Amino acid sequence: MGGQIVQSIAAAVWELVDRQHGVIARWQLLQLGMSRHAIDHRIASGRLHRLWRGVYAVGRPQLTPEGWWMAAVLACGPTGALSHLSAGSLWGVVGERRALVDVSVPLHVRRRHEGIVVRRRTLGEAETTRHRGIPVLAVVPTLVDLATLLDRDALEAAISEADKRDLTDPERLRSALDAFSHRPGVALLRRTLDRRTFRLTDSWLERRFLPIARRAGLPLPETRRYANGARVDFLWPELGLLVETDGLRYHRTPAQQTKDRRRDQLHTAAGLVVLRFTHEQIRYQPAHVEEVLRTVGARLTRND
Repeated sequence: MGGQIVQSIAAAVWELVDRQHGVIARWQLLQLGMSRHAIDHRIASGRLHRLWRGVYAVGRPQLTPEGWWMAAVLACGPTGALSHLSAGSLWGVVGERRALVDVSVPLHVRRRHEGIVVRRRTLGEAETTRHRGIPVLAVVPTLVDLATLLDRDALEAAISEADKRDLTDPERLRSALDAFSHRPGVALLRRTLDRRTFRLTDSWLERRFLPIARRAGLPLPETRRYANGARVDFLWPELGLLVETDGLRYHRTPAQQTKDRRRDQLHTAAGLVVLRFTHEQIRYQPAHVEEVLRTVGARLTRND
């Protein structure tokens, strides 16, 4: 009978460890029926590896990023949730995976751990969820928090990435912000989402191009659109103007350049004016790009 109980506890532990990316907390082991003596024995024998006080890697100390995030949340108790940059990394909307882990906890929780930024705050029940099994702030409150930490370019990139991953879109995000009006990042996020200036983009280069186009007097273009069977960077249907921005990564091979030329030819045959600017031009010669856009835009406006 005793052996069956031990096997049952072990099976429950391994099931939970598997869901939690290889980590478990002492309070969870106790809840599953493991005794303090059994836990201490596993620590002494190297089967549990201490990460933070009361939180262990099971079997081996090497962890994935998800394992470290899960362990940090567990170290802050059962009511913690990944937040800020760490939440942004888990959702995939920011690329940074820094050594420090951001965890938000309710106001009454008093925890302090080296390597964890513990943020005490009031969190509504609907503000937290699970992603890949890890307690985390939902996408909208995560973007609100990121607005207080990122510059405008990085914030626009996070919003665009959230849209690409079907986590939210600009319209849903604008509507959802009303529920977070008390948060410091909301005003910054609203300004970034201004319909007169914001467009979804796929790269730093595209985000750098948009203000140049505005200075040239062009209206806000359509982005992530298809024309003549190909996805294009920027399209002004009312002007018949199409602009492609050539990044360093995807447009330098002969095969890709040939593909670009063929697409340009199809667009021209369909009656569009096609302009293509390089990474170097947009970054180091913005005045030239602006002048070309202004001249072409004025000519196309007159032709209308």
